[in-house]
Amino acid sequence: MLSAFVNYLRNERNYSEQTIVYYERANRDFQEYFKFMDSTLSWTSIDKDVVRMWMESLMDQGETAGTVNKKLSALRAFFRYLLRKKIITVNPMATIKGPKKEKPLPMFVRESEMNRLLDTYNAEPSDYEQILARTIVLMLYETGMRRAEFLGLKDKDIDFTSHQIKVTGKRDKQRIIPFGNELEEAAREYMRVRDERFPSHPDSFLISKRGNALKESAFGLIVKQQLSLVTSIKKRSPHVLRHSFATAMLNNGANIESVQKILGHQSLETTQVYTHTTFEQLKKAYEKAHPRDKE
Repeated sequence: MLSAFVNYLRNERNYSEQTIVYYERANRDFQEYFKFMDSTLSWTSIDKDVVRMWMESLMDQGETAGTVNKKLSALRAFFRYLLRKKIITVNPMATIKGPKKEKPLPMFVRESEMNRLLDTYNAEPSDYEQILARTIVLMLYETGMRRAEFLGLKDKDIDFTSHQIKVTGKRDKQRIIPFGNELEEAAREYMRVRDERFPSHPDSFLISKRGNALKESAFGLIVKQQLSLVTSIKKRSPHVLRHSFATAMLNNGANIESVQKILGHQSLETTQVYTHTTFEQLKKAYEKAHPRDKE
């Protein structure tokens, strides 16, 4: 279908070769994304939620709003073509709006709320789903991993002796993330229960309650359900826990270069958005507490 679309752009629409190459690459990148997320998906079964998750993934990788909007334009052109050829009957791009160019401050869960949630896990979880949920929330909050990085994690990537996790990020770039004793205990317990329940599970760290590698949709739902227990913010996704990790690190004295390396940001500017978040917190605390400011 993509090859036919490229021919259509070149021969019927007379697009420039540069635009054609960009549109083809953007659509192939999207195809790789949704096939990685769920191999059963196809161009005819894509819905708006998949497109929105892809947008979030791009922003998480540090892509600018302008770049994301350009890629969405490429998708829009392709889906209009599929609609015209009657290959699809509903355009998943119809209600999709691209990100605003001025990136808002990242949404995060307060430390007090995260502590309240994590403290509830101190009581021994009673079933596999609870143990899985605890492990997911704790590992996201303690490492700041991206959604795709966590879903691609394997047991061999976790070194309990040195307390390090090897993460494979965008373009197969690898980095090392340290972790503490609390996460070690939770991860070891999860793996023990998982292996007892599913002796022949796939080669993936995260295994669903049915014994399969955990899918992105189920992963996101688990995080949303857990965060709903302690916060009322509208967005309750794995990406929010990444923001929460970075904000908590900076609030507690970590230098920005260290946070940049742990998050896997190529540019320091991408990480600096969290300094704006911490500044807003400080400003609110000042306005609330300073005696001269109350006059």
